[in-house]
Amino acid sequence: MESLKKAIDAFVNAFKIADLRKKLLFTLGVLIIYRIGAHITIPGVNSAILSEYFRNSNNLFGLYDSFTGGAFAKATVFALGIMPYISASIIIQLMGAVIPAIQMLQKEGQEGRAKLNQYTRYFTVVLAALQGWGVSVWLSNLKVTTAAGTGISVLLEDFASGMGNMGFRLLATLTFTTGTIFVMYLGEQITSRGVGNGISLIIFAGIVGGLPRAVFAELEMLANDIQPLAIEIFILALVVAIVGFIVFVEQANRRIPLQSPRRTVGTKTIGGQASYLPFKVNTAGVIPVIFASSIMFIPAMIASWMPNVSLAQSFAAAFVPGHISYSVIFALLIIFFTFFYTAIQYNPNDIAENLKKSGGFIPGYRPGKNTAEYIDYVLTRISLPGSIFLAFISVGPLHLKDALDMSFYIGGTSVLIVVGVALDTLRQLEAQLHTKNYDGFLKHGRIRGRQAS
Repeated sequence: MESLKKAIDAFVNAFKIADLRKKLLFTLGVLIIYRIGAHITIPGVNSAILSEYFRNSNNLFGLYDSFTGGAFAKATVFALGIMPYISASIIIQLMGAVIPAIQMLQKEGQEGRAKLNQYTRYFTVVLAALQGWGVSVWLSNLKVTTAAGTGISVLLEDFASGMGNMGFRLLATLTFTTGTIFVMYLGEQITSRGVGNGISLIIFAGIVGGLPRAVFAELEMLANDIQPLAIEIFILALVVAIVGFIVFVEQANRRIPLQSPRRTVGTKTIGGQASYLPFKVNTAGVIPVIFASSIMFIPAMIASWMPNVSLAQSFAAAFVPGHISYSVIFALLIIFFTFFYTAIQYNPNDIAENLKKSGGFIPGYRPGKNTAEYIDYVLTRISLPGSIFLAFISVGPLHLKDALDMSFYIGGTSVLIVVGVALDTLRQLEAQLHTKNYDGFLKHGRIRGRQAS
């Protein structure tokens, strides 16, 4: 209760500061606009039929829908959400490991980052157009079984066949692509004029927007005696435990001791102070999970384009959440991308060189090559438990969902993203509060800020 009171007091203090109040209200306003757009269905789609399909199905589209706060299940203008931008950003960063030109831009500071951001925007448009066309084809071929009958199209009659169907595909592709561009713009506006990372908050808003639906679904099952009270209490306790575990691991870090040399200037001794170089156990954050999810989404999308091809359908069946094959592939992808992304974000040679230039050193290791090798050794050791943590949190709850008949939204991936973004946003708000001599959310350094890559 005391922590909750401190958080409330911090929010009150934040609104007392004119500049911070404007940023908070601006951020809230942008997120409201995003949520409004997530409820505007594109022309030609029978949203009731489409919602019936998602209500009675268990596939990878449900995971994608959780990232958009239900926008994908309603085929709204923001159905693709911010995921094409996330995928474009990750691909551009991964390309930096093999393309020298991109590597040079990554090292050119502010100007280089501006060019990479522009390339990312262009690539986002391309990915959004491709995904938009794929979703439009999937919607055109989708037939749903309802109480009214079988093989009912999710499209309205005028768009279900002929030229009307082709017109729908073109219109849907344009609408989805435009929606993604607008969402990308909203995220960038939050980053520059609001509080927190705009792209992360967009994903956060999408996931949180779907939580009430999941809660109401659980309450409805309890009211209809479909789910026993003991199971619902267990689910609640499980969610609390998952959140607590994520918070614990997110704050864990490996500290490498540093020492600066002593220098005598006149009668004073300067330097010689001990410090440390911290590395988070989860060095890659949620990026590996998001990228692995994007990869796992591809088979289902391709299969949706070929509904009558049995081989494609059988292949896509292996990528249904909850299946052993899905869990194994998903976990391996998360582990792989954790190591790969960590290698991109942290260059031991660059870190060692910067330490050498600043005069700092790691006790017991010579500056330069020996220091770089030791840092690489430490990063490799902490990346393994970090990757296993991400894989466990992302995969484990999927099997509990089927066993306990839980809502899809109460999953490890969603909770991981929500908790991570919430902590980062609170840290940023706290930092601005401290500049005005107000107590923040995380007093006495109990939760430390993430280290910049």
